Amino acid sequence: MKKKKFNPNVSRRQVLKAGLYAGAGMMLPWRFLPAKAFAAPAAVGLSDPALQPKFATAVPDALAPSFKWVPKRGKIKVAVGPSVQQAGLVDPVTATPLNTPVFGYGLPNLGYTWPGRTFEVRSNEPLEVKWENKLLDPLGAFLPHLLPVDTSLHWAYSLMGYTQFTIANAGIPIVSHLHGGHSDFQYDGNPEFFFSPGWGVKGPQWVEKKYIYQNDQPCFNLCYHDHALGITRLNVYAGMAGFYFVRDDFDTGLPGNPLDLPAWPYEKAYAIQDRMFRDTGDLFYPAFPGDPYYDDFITGEGAVLPPDIFPGGGPTALAEFFGDHMVVNGVIWPFENVEPRNYRLHLLNGTDSRFMAIQFFEVPAGATDFSAAIQQLNFTVIGSDQGLASAPTPVDTLLSEPGSRYDIIFDFKSVTPGNRVIMKNIGGDEPFGGDIPGPQVFGETDRIMAFDVVLPLDAAVSDVSPTGINFGPVVPAPTRLRKVALFEGMDEFGRLQPLLGTAEPATNFAGNPINWPNTPEYINAGLVGQMEGSIAWHSPTTENPALGSTEEWEIWNVTGDAHPVHLHLVNFEIIGR
Repeated sequence: MKKKKFNPNVSRRQVLKAGLYAGAGMMLPWRFLPAKAFAAPAAVGLSDPALQPKFATAVPDALAPSFKWVPKRGKIKVAVGPSVQQAGLVDPVTATPLNTPVFGYGLPNLGYTWPGRTFEVRSNEPLEVKWENKLLDPLGAFLPHLLPVDTSLHWAYSLMGYTQFTIANAGIPIVSHLHGGHSDFQYDGNPEFFFSPGWGVKGPQWVEKKYIYQNDQPCFNLCYHDHALGITRLNVYAGMAGFYFVRDDFDTGLPGNPLDLPAWPYEKAYAIQDRMFRDTGDLFYPAFPGDPYYDDFITGEGAVLPPDIFPGGGPTALAEFFGDHMVVNGVIWPFENVEPRNYRLHLLNGTDSRFMAIQFFEVPAGATDFSAAIQQLNFTVIGSDQGLASAPTPVDTLLSEPGSRYDIIFDFKSVTPGNRVIMKNIGGDEPFGGDIPGPQVFGETDRIMAFDVVLPLDAAVSDVSPTGINFGPVVPAPTRLRKVALFEGMDEFGRLQPLLGTAEPATNFAGNPINWPNTPEYINAGLVGQMEGSIAWHSPTTENPALGSTEEWEIWNVTGDAHPVHLHLVNFEIIGR
């Protein structure tokens, strides 16, 4: 193939036209976009991250016993409802704490929190959860969404038979998904399983109110979050997410476990997210002209948004989002006081689009940046999305993609007592193309949280580090090779549209061709014969492995940046990149 030269001023639209329609054509890497791309300083009316305190609020403890759900006889009721909490934001002039309205998980008598309370269950012990939608005001009226909803998308109330519903007349739809869980289909939280407050409207795939999680998997750090069709990003952004831990006879979560893993209070869980806020403390999500990223993904790409559908130019979904405030467990730039010992840290990347490259640096006490950094510190990765690793791996940088969970051991004994450790992100404020980008755009998202080594060592508790971690999967030889692909196209308004599909003619598990439906909808679009290329949501299924089989998948990425890929019900072993 002849090498191509890229014009840094060309738009993604031009590249898409030249490449996507030609098949697996080359996409323009983000690093070739104009220098002004993704430069999004704080707009008028928005919180300026440079004026917000750093490491001034203690991080909420997601594994504290008082913050865990307590089922009764293997059953529990959990609802989504409105709440107001303090995320560490202050008025820059008066230093008065600001309140942030959220939609969180909880119960009326417990309150609703962002993140939701933590589930901790035993492997192979089922749990029944009755999920409820309490997004109502004190008078029982349907609440508006906290964030702008783009109803031009394929979403819950755009489906056939649902177009008469709106958030105003039916309420906000939700459905909970256990991310990484081995859940039967009716309990998986499929986007079309959504339901409104009081189950007044139920999605076309809705089955029942109570979800049964068999927990038939070994020790695991999972998370639960909303998954409603077309508004998952908004519902999660509003606060609908929390931790879910599966414990077993090895990783018991208790002191003295067979693997010598640190246990609470030396085991911590951090949901790392990025957000934008209004200067009132309210959550902000861009969707209108003048908002951050609007020019990057709408105006700059030449999208045409009809005013009858988008009055005032919105609200419109944007292809990607990068917040300018880093948030951990619902608090901006928090701190944790620690002892000089080993800690087990569970890191969840709960961001919308941000890949993070995580490092740790020792700095002097009270420092809020890296100008006087003393040393970079190594740490040990002991697990990830599929549980404990085959062996501990010492690293100095951890690449974390949206939705990922990593399990690490950090030894604070190497830090001078009284000093601080800052968790650093060198991933950049831009779509990730595979390489670590350059300087930060916002200037504040290079730091995530701080650890102050100020607590005395409790000598009564053994300082343990893990041993005997050898839980690597035994994977049978694959029976077939399958090639799937990630594409980008344009929707009917000219907006960037991520798409999935195949990089080869589609066949079923028996090897027989899978053809496009012989209907006018497909024939008029020129889609005839064997399926291949980008495929729409309602098109026939092309990935249908036989039960119990092992397949090797090649994932062809012909888009402009890297993407995490998450499948429900199955696990993967990465054998190459």
